[in-house]
Amino acid sequence: MPAYIARPTTVFPAHKVSTAEIIDDIRHHHPQHPRLRSLPRVIANMGVQNRYFTRPLDSPTVAGTAGIGDRAAAAFHDALDLAEQACRQALTLHQLEPTDIDAIITTHSTGFSVPNLDIHLMERLGLRPHTRRIALTTMACAGGVQALIRAVDMTAARPGTRTLVVAAEVISAVYNHADDAVEHMIYKALFGDSAAATIVTDQPLGPSIRVDGPADTYEHVLPNSLPRYAGRADETGFHFDSTKEALTAADDVLPALLGWLGPRTLVDYAVIHPGSPRIISDTARALGLDAHDARHSTDTLADEGNLGGPSVLRVLERTHDEPPQDGTHGVLVAYGPGFNTAAIRGSWVS
Repeated sequence: MPAYIARPTTVFPAHKVSTAEIIDDIRHHHPQHPRLRSLPRVIANMGVQNRYFTRPLDSPTVAGTAGIGDRAAAAFHDALDLAEQACRQALTLHQLEPTDIDAIITTHSTGFSVPNLDIHLMERLGLRPHTRRIALTTMACAGGVQALIRAVDMTAARPGTRTLVVAAEVISAVYNHADDAVEHMIYKALFGDSAAATIVTDQPLGPSIRVDGPADTYEHVLPNSLPRYAGRADETGFHFDSTKEALTAADDVLPALLGWLGPRTLVDYAVIHPGSPRIISDTARALGLDAHDARHSTDTLADEGNLGGPSVLRVLERTHDEPPQDGTHGVLVAYGPGFNTAAIRGSWVS
């Protein structure tokens, strides 16, 4: 049973923050930092010019001193608002009512709430009480593709199911001046907030990616890679840590990804998670693609930052604006803490 991934919709919050503003904020809060002179160059090399935060840069829950409780509450509240907007836009785009949805799959790893995004959205959107639910809560940057994989599984198990997939992240929640290592300074400038939603069905809703079945989905965890990327929480808020090995993580998993793709390793297009310039370029090169082929990922990173779970959905939305030729084969790929890889191969349906 094939599954069709429809065009996503992405929502951004109101506060546009430039990289220059973040560098000024770092200088203000860390005037004695030993790498202060080189930090602007290091941050500029990440390729992000702007990103969007749900709250102003100088608010208590971003560059301020709010504690974990306030930060968690703000992040979840804001993520829920963004997710609701993205879902409503996706339903409108594809001419569906909330009561047409049979399943909802959410991915969200910033903030904290029990119940999670899925049940809150059921109430806000007016989904039917028996709607199937899957809530992914710690997938982070790989969450968008992981959610799509679960939707493909749902389609195979329950033909006729219309699945609403939504990813929402308020990664400004980890913008924390209690962290002053160089990698933390980079993350201050790397991440942005957003939500994105799409519909997965067994019949195309306009231009789509056709996935023939669960065999065309891929999940992989790199052995002994737990410390490479990891989140933590303490009384000062949320934090995102990494080690030097994180720089080569994508390269370390690409051989396994290419092995899964098999004889048809070279693809016609790719929707690559914009985790960093190196992640984009290394993945594209391994797939036999060039910088032009990866432009939607690079442009997303420059204009909006690394969006975490919604990233691949956003890149897919941009891809719809300059679509591949009908019938061409491609792959969606994302990486996340763990170190985990998620991928889907499919053909473009015009």
